[in-house]
Amino acid sequence: MAEYLYGRWAVLESLRAGRRQFEQLLLAEGIEEKGTVTDIIEAAAGRGINMRRVPRRVIDDLSKDANHQGVALRVGEYPYVSLEDTLSAARNRNERPFLLVLDLLKDPQNVGALLRVADAVGVHGVVLQERRGVDVTPAVVNASSGAVEHLNVAVVTNLVTAMRSLKEEGVWLVGLDIGPDTATLDQVDLNMPVALVLGSEGEGLRRLVRETCDLRITLPMRGHVLSLNVATAGSIALYAAWQARKWEGWTPPTARA
Repeated sequence: MAEYLYGRWAVLESLRAGRRQFEQLLLAEGIEEKGTVTDIIEAAAGRGINMRRVPRRVIDDLSKDANHQGVALRVGEYPYVSLEDTLSAARNRNERPFLLVLDLLKDPQNVGALLRVADAVGVHGVVLQERRGVDVTPAVVNASSGAVEHLNVAVVTNLVTAMRSLKEEGVWLVGLDIGPDTATLDQVDLNMPVALVLGSEGEGLRRLVRETCDLRITLPMRGHVLSLNVATAGSIALYAAWQARKWEGWTPPTARA
């Protein structure tokens, strides 16, 4: 089923990734062809995509009045992968698996923010459960600034079953949690085949998901508010896991010149 992506970075990164079917690029009348807009137009032309100028209200309606920045792209469905594909991505890079598992997160902004960080730290795949949680919608693509267009995202019928399959492949399941029997972030060496497991907003990890985790970690806090937004906490944990891997795959800017 076709849908409209919106937002300049979401559209540009989708075009750069080239993983979807592209149908038409819409630009709002009056949008200047400079900067990112020029990059979008050139990327669309390079893929033979028809471009059309339309009144801004047309894109307002298509994006349900979201912050579309005057750009929309009609695309095919998101190219989900299998759970095995996420592990194959690690093997293809000759790296140990580094995955993100989301347990029924519901806020597109939180999911998008996490996916943006997941791309930044080089995770091999993201695992979502079918139904009840957010999948890769245009709102999620926009919130991720298009980063999800480059990621391997698997949607599974049963999250616990998928987690057990990952265990069989030697992946350690590390849940981000609060309460007793949790280790602080510095007490766990995340330099291993790992899947970070994050629970939903407000409810956290479901019981069976929590019990399936090999380890549970928590972020120490000394302030008056005793919890962090899941996107913030998950981002910290993702970077901690990547740091434990000695910034695997990163080329410092000075080395790129």
